[in-house]
Amino acid sequence: MVLGLGLAEQAEALARGEVSSADLVEESLESIGRRESLGAFRVVRCEAAGQEALEADKRLAEGERLPLLGVPVAIKDDTDLAGETTPFAVAGDHRPVAEDGEVVRKLRAAGAVIVGKTTTCEIGLWPFSESPGFGVARNPWNPEYTPGGSSGGSAAAVAAGMVAGAVGSDGAGSIRIPAAWTGLVGIKPQRGRVSGYPHTDPFNGITVWGPLARSVGDAALLLDVLSGSHPDDVHQVDPPLTPFAEAARREPGRLRVAVSFRTAFGVSGRLDPEIRAAVERLARRLTDLGHKVFPAEPDYGLVGLGLVPRGTAGVADWLDSIPNARPERRTEAEARMGRLVGRRLLPLARRMDPHLRRKVGRIFQVADVVLTPTTAQPPLKVGAFDGAGYRKTQSGVAAACPYAWTWNVLGWPGVNVPAGFTKSGLPIGAQLLGHDSDEATLISLAAQLEAVEGWTELRP
Repeated sequence: MVLGLGLAEQAEALARGEVSSADLVEESLESIGRRESLGAFRVVRCEAAGQEALEADKRLAEGERLPLLGVPVAIKDDTDLAGETTPFAVAGDHRPVAEDGEVVRKLRAAGAVIVGKTTTCEIGLWPFSESPGFGVARNPWNPEYTPGGSSGGSAAAVAAGMVAGAVGSDGAGSIRIPAAWTGLVGIKPQRGRVSGYPHTDPFNGITVWGPLARSVGDAALLLDVLSGSHPDDVHQVDPPLTPFAEAARREPGRLRVAVSFRTAFGVSGRLDPEIRAAVERLARRLTDLGHKVFPAEPDYGLVGLGLVPRGTAGVADWLDSIPNARPERRTEAEARMGRLVGRRLLPLARRMDPHLRRKVGRIFQVADVVLTPTTAQPPLKVGAFDGAGYRKTQSGVAAACPYAWTWNVLGWPGVNVPAGFTKSGLPIGAQLLGHDSDEATLISLAAQLEAVEGWTELRP
């Protein structure tokens, strides 16, 4: 079954002529159909993907070679795809968009075949992927539980083997949380690494797009494909000196790893003992690999003041852009906060950035990488917050997921790696958090862990 191979392996098999893109895409579409009950996809492009696969086969036969030529992938439903709507799970009078977003343009330039758009929650607000109008994504490890959010559909699609890689977006952990809860590698890149155009400053700088895959090498390859700025982007960074896929193939050297369990000020939440034990086990594994591992806590200060204005104003902006939007009440509550308070506080939030980066960045005077849990709790039950109001939902999800969002405020990279399972068989994740533009170190360390942990062989 070629679909069981990773992204890089599929691309190599296609280049060698061992399989056709038409067959590979058909296998992907059949897998999506067989596991439709997981709700991973909102849109499945059966006819269009089939045509694109035939075109890819023609190009392959003519000798063309690209990183993902003919390989099926999926994108999240917050991403513009020409001819499709981008509702981001909010009911409204949506029209198909005329042009691909930059993420899709990069995927097409690499030769990828986009088989569909994946399920999310309204405007990416929650660590579950459920909405009244656009379906419910379920966890392939146990469909009674969520795969996380808001990139839960993308994570479910990869974990279930429908595609070998998918794109998500991360505004407060929305790639890393579903990666943790489905046993995947998920990379939140440096702010500005991947363009969100036509969104030039997505959610006022906290949101970035990035890869979900089973292996570090595949995630790094997909990040290489996605990387690069649009001229109109507010945040831009220099290209890496070497491809991220190369970082996944090299030894990281001896690193200083700070292990942290502290959450940012004002965020409560009890850390599940099984998650603590899993992170501590991973810390011991890093020690065995020769790294200097020790407890140390970043000084987060008032980092929350950098998140709330950006997030609430971003939700207000997105909701206000939808003709005749009909959101859930809790989504409207978040947008109302953004209109009344968030937009006014945005200048203050931006002015705080240098101070927060200096304050939190002091941890990198003693460490190269920070290791934390990705979430405080295992996957939530599907429907756990059905009918709940804004306050109850916000407090509940903040307690479950207090570890990921700080790095969105700072704009720095983070990588979720699988860290084991609960006694009931649900995946657990741990975060490797890095300094400014240092994805390569995180990827190299994650690949070293993968080699000894063997998580790529574990399937639902």
